[in-house]
Amino acid sequence: MNQVYRAIGISKQNIHQRMSRELTQQDEKAQLIGLVEQVRQDHPEMGAKVLYTKLRPENMGRDRFLDWYREQGFTIRPRKNWRRTTDSSGVIRFANLSDSFELNGVNQFWVSDITYFEMADKFYYLTFVMDRFSRKIKGFHASSSLCTEETTIPALRMAMRELSPGQRPVIHSDGGGQYYSRSFLNLTQGRLINSMGKTAYENPHAERLNRTIKNSYLHHYRPDNEIQLRQSLRKAVRMYNEGKPHKALKGKTPQQFESELLK
Repeated sequence: MNQVYRAIGISKQNIHQRMSRELTQQDEKAQLIGLVEQVRQDHPEMGAKVLYTKLRPENMGRDRFLDWYREQGFTIRPRKNWRRTTDSSGVIRFANLSDSFELNGVNQFWVSDITYFEMADKFYYLTFVMDRFSRKIKGFHASSSLCTEETTIPALRMAMRELSPGQRPVIHSDGGGQYYSRSFLNLTQGRLINSMGKTAYENPHAERLNRTIKNSYLHHYRPDNEIQLRQSLRKAVRMYNEGKPHKALKGKTPQQFESELLK
């Protein structure tokens, strides 16, 4: 192969760099689909150029983003409750296990999602990992970047610190690009069981959590910058886990519910 590389006047390193860039761009496009769908639900009239400014994709220039935006059909104004099922060709997908488990304890089934939070006319990204049985938020992270290393990876690493030896929970998502990227799959391999829905409707617990944290906590805390956002998020998660009673938990907070289970 080295002779082939020399014959065409390109190095092996350049080939690998180009392949890495293409894979990164492919991941980012897949990651953006879910975020654009969320934004279009909240801001039906927001155009592509404004979206590009707010989303700030790291590996797509404005012209490429506008072409991709049109290719995905986002220029068509969505109808009420509109959702788009992404093209999964060439993409790793896992079975939806959300209805296959009868839960009777914690750390059996986790749900995760990424949502946006608008602040100072820019979008930031919040990632959560929640135990579906206890409703406790196990992991979370806030970032200005949509890349996997700044969203799902730190949130999942935080959650995994709560696992006891032998525990191997399901990690369920709506199938956004961050949940089948190479780095995410390397982290989950042999340690968690991957599960995916095709749309947000197949991840309702995570969707409700997104709305609760944003609308019931962060909007009231009014953070002004990324540092304040991270501080406010930590406070919101603490208030949610330790101070918010849940009807599904018979009036207990997630932390109380888990503590009594452990006893």
